[in-house]
Amino acid sequence: MRYVARLAALLLLTVPAAAEPFHHSYGEWREYFRDWLASCPDTINEDSTDYYGYSCFASTGSQALNSANLPAYKLTLIRNRLDGELDLAITVAADQGAYDESRPMRLLFAGDGPVMLNMGEHIETRFNVTNQYFVADAELEARLIERMKERASLKLVVPMTGEEQPADIWLSLQGVMGSLDFMASNARKVEQY
Repeated sequence: MRYVARLAALLLLTVPAAAEPFHHSYGEWREYFRDWLASCPDTINEDSTDYYGYSCFASTGSQALNSANLPAYKLTLIRNRLDGELDLAITVAADQGAYDESRPMRLLFAGDGPVMLNMGEHIETRFNVTNQYFVADAELEARLIERMKERASLKLVVPMTGEEQPADIWLSLQGVMGSLDFMASNARKVEQY
């Protein structure tokens, strides 16, 4: 019995605090929701020239890391704190190669056909960022976000330059709902809650 109590105590110490926002040294309120991390910076810069100044974020990343020890592939939801609009972005930050923009990325949800994302039609870059691709079609984006709320994971297929085989990445969707709630609740807050 004592073994079980010790094991339970050990598990509690190794699991991140659930549903508890914390203030990060980078000047953001953050909270983990399963496999997603949501954050809202302390301040809102309404005159910012890039979205970081006026947005909250939530993202999940691939198990594969790049040389900077960051996820090589990332899925991010971005809430505009000024108007409440949501954006969906895919980051490709692998060390070898880059997204081959002449071929579509694909999103695969179990039981559904692939969602094809063609550069210039369905996805685009913004804010002088070359490796983050935003879903450009508002209706498609809304459908994807709704599907993300319902599913546990998706497969991202990214054709890479110089590679015959595309990168296949499983990304967790566990935590999407909590992350969306966090961003909606805290988008206009700039003080400690």
